[in-house]
Amino acid sequence: MLMRRFVFVSLCILLTLGLFGCSSNTEEAAGADGKKKVTLRVAWWGGQPRHDYTSKIIELYEKEHPHVKIEAEFANWDDYWKKLAPMSAAGQLPDVIQMDMAYLSQYGKKGQLEDLTPYVKDGTINTESIDEKTIKGGKIGDQLYGFPLGVNVLSVITNDDLLKEAGVEIDDGSWTWTDFENLALEVEEKTGQYGSNGMHPPDVFFPYYLRTKGERFYKEDGTGLAYSDDKLFVDYFKRQVKLVDEKASPTPDESAQVKGMEDDFIVKGRTAATWNYSNQFAAFAQLTDAPLSLKLPPEQAKEKALFLRPSMLFSIPKSSEQKKEAAAFIDFFINNEKANALIKGERGVPVSSKIAATVKSQLSEEEKKIFEYVERATEYAGEAEPPEPIGSAEVIKLLKDTSDQILFKKITPEEGAAKFRKEADAILKRNQQ
Repeated sequence: MLMRRFVFVSLCILLTLGLFGCSSNTEEAAGADGKKKVTLRVAWWGGQPRHDYTSKIIELYEKEHPHVKIEAEFANWDDYWKKLAPMSAAGQLPDVIQMDMAYLSQYGKKGQLEDLTPYVKDGTINTESIDEKTIKGGKIGDQLYGFPLGVNVLSVITNDDLLKEAGVEIDDGSWTWTDFENLALEVEEKTGQYGSNGMHPPDVFFPYYLRTKGERFYKEDGTGLAYSDDKLFVDYFKRQVKLVDEKASPTPDESAQVKGMEDDFIVKGRTAATWNYSNQFAAFAQLTDAPLSLKLPPEQAKEKALFLRPSMLFSIPKSSEQKKEAAAFIDFFINNEKANALIKGERGVPVSSKIAATVKSQLSEEEKKIFEYVERATEYAGEAEPPEPIGSAEVIKLLKDTSDQILFKKITPEEGAAKFRKEADAILKRNQQ
């Protein structure tokens, strides 16, 4: 299993030394279907449940397309991006890359990703039952650098046993940030467990907090931070510090030990609430026996703070020698009923309305909760954020580092706010030049 993850990494690094390459090879021999045999490398991040069903989808694809052999390369989130970087530098990215919105601009604007528009126009990727607004989520300007695999929404996933034990309830149509804080403190007092996972990572949930206050994280042109009042940063992190101090949220050290979904606090029964995207619910429910529910986050209604976004995307690098075959695999992933019966919405609610309806009818009651939650959240959702600007990966790292320094009390929230603004603006301006 894990030994298969990014098995070509060392080869690609050696390429930079001029030793040999690791490109996808086209074999001249024909497959059972009479087509020229090809090898595709497909890469993704995720936990064990995602790896298991994606491997089954690959087997299904290979069976239906005997001329195609697929080499799977996967890792957890952190390792995935670390291992993708040397491949990118060597021009040896996998033929199909699972892409995140935080990295789409970085790879797309620097000319490393193929525009998928021609494959949509010629029907290789069938979009008949996919809304154009959904497809737009993978665009930068007129270029379709990533095809959305699913749609999801921010959520608070709760352990209902712990909430019941603490004697607390969540009215997620109207609860406030103060309500959230009080709930976390009460859960800790009554159960000895965390009330919240600490809204980790901060690069996802601090921007949401800003939206509840009518502000945005990035300027539209990507040249700097959009919010002007650092009090918003200070207030957000003061609450996080308080919850850690009161043992209602984990410390940064404890959060750092969570390497995959199997280690998450909600899976271990150690928190009453975990902040995550809705598509994570399926894996969490599979990994724990505790009853879980999806709740709308605090203060989402007034400013339409929630928004639909691609859960993740598939991209094809310009360096791929098998772009047409790679596009055909993407089409299979989003439009094949058997494949999506295996996915069950774990990568977000299917982008195809036809597939979404078919899949929902086959789901268990627990699995249907994701679809029902997204349908409900859609009623409240506001305008989606554009793709993160170039330099956002550096800004994300800076925010995480600053968050750790604050929570470890090496700096105050006020010092963190000033530090983050100065360095983040410098990063964004440098990358826009």
